[in-house]
Amino acid sequence: EAPASASQYLKRQERKMMSEKQHEKKILLIEDNPADARLIFEAIKFESTIAQDSILTLGDGASAIEYLAQSENTNDKPLLIILDLNLPIVDGREVLVYIKQNDSLKHIPVLVLSSSISVQDLRFSYENHANCFIRKPVSFDEFSAVVSSIENFWLKTVTLPDH
Repeated sequence: EAPASASQYLKRQERKMMSEKQHEKKILLIEDNPADARLIFEAIKFESTIAQDSILTLGDGASAIEYLAQSENTNDKPLLIILDLNLPIVDGREVLVYIKQNDSLKHIPVLVLSSSISVQDLRFSYENHANCFIRKPVSFDEFSAVVSSIENFWLKTVTLPDH
């Protein structure tokens, strides 16, 4: 699809060049809802410079723990983890505890992205060292704004530790 204007074209070219620079950055998205994962990917496609192939999506907590356990003694750890709390097989709360109690993983920022409105879930997340708790947006525009905020803060503003 051709861009509507020269400024849109330039913006897309700039995103493409930035995404090539950020290709090395890996984000682990732990999300069991395909519709939510798709919304995140669509928001990234339209509002972000994050390379889509730098995001690994896992659909349950057991797969996430297995992946993270295999990466423990390597330099192949994710730079950032986006975690849903309500996951099948192994709950997202257990995944959070696993990450934050593991010396080789606990430095990785974990962003809880959940539809939960429970004060207990919010409190649990912070008590177990989640770096932030974001309620899942409903609309595409809200998802885009959240993705943009995550990118701007976690990938462009803060300095994250090396593996």
